[in-house]
Amino acid sequence: MKLDDYDPGDFYDELFVERGQPRPEALPLVERINSLSIEELMQRQQSAQKALLRLGATFNVYSDEQGTERVLPFDIIPRIVSGHDWAWLERGLKQRIEALNRFLSDIYGEQKIVKDGLIPEDLIYSSKGFLKPCLGMEPPNGIWCHITGTDLVRDRDGQWYVLEDNLRCPSGASYVLENRRVMKTTFPLVFGQMPILPVDDYAGQLLETLLNLAPPHLDDPTVVVLTPGMYNSAYFEHSFLAQQMGVELVQGSDLVVADGYLQMKTTKGLQRVDVVYRRIDDDFLDPTTFRPDSMLGIPGIMEVYRRGRVALANAPGTGVADDKVIYAYVPKMVKYYLGEDQIIPNVPTYLCWEPQDQAHVLANLDKLVVKAANESGGYGMLIGPHATPEQREDFAERIRATPRNYIAQPTLTLSRAPTLMGDRIEGCHVDLRPYILYGKEIYVNPGGLTRVALRRGSLVVNSSQGGGTKDTWVVGNS
Repeated sequence: MKLDDYDPGDFYDELFVERGQPRPEALPLVERINSLSIEELMQRQQSAQKALLRLGATFNVYSDEQGTERVLPFDIIPRIVSGHDWAWLERGLKQRIEALNRFLSDIYGEQKIVKDGLIPEDLIYSSKGFLKPCLGMEPPNGIWCHITGTDLVRDRDGQWYVLEDNLRCPSGASYVLENRRVMKTTFPLVFGQMPILPVDDYAGQLLETLLNLAPPHLDDPTVVVLTPGMYNSAYFEHSFLAQQMGVELVQGSDLVVADGYLQMKTTKGLQRVDVVYRRIDDDFLDPTTFRPDSMLGIPGIMEVYRRGRVALANAPGTGVADDKVIYAYVPKMVKYYLGEDQIIPNVPTYLCWEPQDQAHVLANLDKLVVKAANESGGYGMLIGPHATPEQREDFAERIRATPRNYIAQPTLTLSRAPTLMGDRIEGCHVDLRPYILYGKEIYVNPGGLTRVALRRGSLVVNSSQGGGTKDTWVVGNS
């Protein structure tokens, strides 16, 4: 089966308007794929996967009996976003990040949004991501969320929605860069024909974002990437981004607080560190402030941070904005802080701590998606239409026991994209995670990580649960 036989079905398809009618921006790609036999496509798919293996583009799955390290599954048929759509998404993402940053600054400061009654105080203080030790802190330049990955989806009508925010330690940017590198060798002729916006400026933009946090009087500030270590699921990304930026990759044991500063152990003695791109969770960052049993962090780093002698990206405490209950209030944040209507809408959300919403959710569990407020990776989630009666009853009990910890949303009919499945091309559901950097200005890398559900009929795109990735082509105006 080739693309000229591909049936989009009753879904919004990212490459086709309907059977036999590609979207205008996808036409050169569709024509090129149709010029190849299915055997040639399969051969290119295998070559792309081998190239990613050689590049070391792996991730770890802690519970997998087949071994912990895997190559991230990759599909060579890219997802295309039109230049018109992208311009709108870029505006909406910049607006959202600005509002979320103001919210974080407010919530750890004067808490005006709480005092004005827009968000209940209990919701803030009961959030697992809210860190009382961060109250009163002021990060460099007032920026809390330096690196954000915002998950977007499209419904059956083609409408974009924000599915969730990731402001703590969002991962996946390295796969965007590696996927593009592989695709340029897989479809070189198409890259010559189509005005595909480049993504390879990300590492340079990331470094500029981090350098922006250093005190202005420093001529040559030292930046490091802090990793939990090689067994972390995203270790490939940590090492990749450090290498791309030309900075040191360190673990907590490589750093020490001495003479009031954060310092790195080197063969020539201690060297001051000015900016830390941390890829470890807040709880493990400083055993003297957070979890005392942490072996990953650096004792005393939070005190150095409080004194303004080191910058941390992202700032500790940003996880409160990842809380899926807090997510429901982002439209109010945009209006409150910016005086604007939200550009990219949220998915309609029911808050299970509100009695009326809870009653509706419990009566309609077979139609809704239920999510735990602080879980990620597709865990802690019930997809009602695909769940058994026993699973729905289990979630009903969880909701009644801890209603604050759950939200529910309609089951969206996620958009699909043609995907090579063995010797056939089939439609698989996709989402999109663009990466937004907040330095002197807000920068959105063109495209992002398209994640694809590789299990037939599945809506779960997470790599830990059978998902893979595609390259995302933002096609500008030619």
